[in-house]
Amino acid sequence: MNNFRDLDVWDKAVELATNIYDKTENFPKTEQYGLTSQIRRSAVSISSNIAEGAGRESKKEFKHFLNISTGSCYELETQLKISKNLEFLDEEKYNEFRKRLIEIQKMIYALRQSLTQ
Repeated sequence: MNNFRDLDVWDKAVELATNIYDKTENFPKTEQYGLTSQIRRSAVSISSNIAEGAGRESKKEFKHFLNISTGSCYELETQLKISKNLEFLDEEKYNEFRKRLIEIQKMIYALRQSLTQ
């Protein structure tokens, strides 16, 4: 069992989710149960799956949850792109979130690789 609180990737994912919540607060109210909700769930899923996987008994299970976190990163990036296309997000904020997502994806990949060794 790993302590997820010691993982930098978990901290970064929590910070991203918090920022996503703040930014989506300004999305149209008509999207409250649509895109806003979906974006928030994807963002929260990244850190949540890292934490859940860290609490599992085996490296194989941990890696499985890291794979789910990676999938949530891709899902979130897609939803953010749609938000940009709909002009809910400006180009600058979209690029900032995308850059942070790529960093998190790389960190998840490195963590997954470290579990293989």
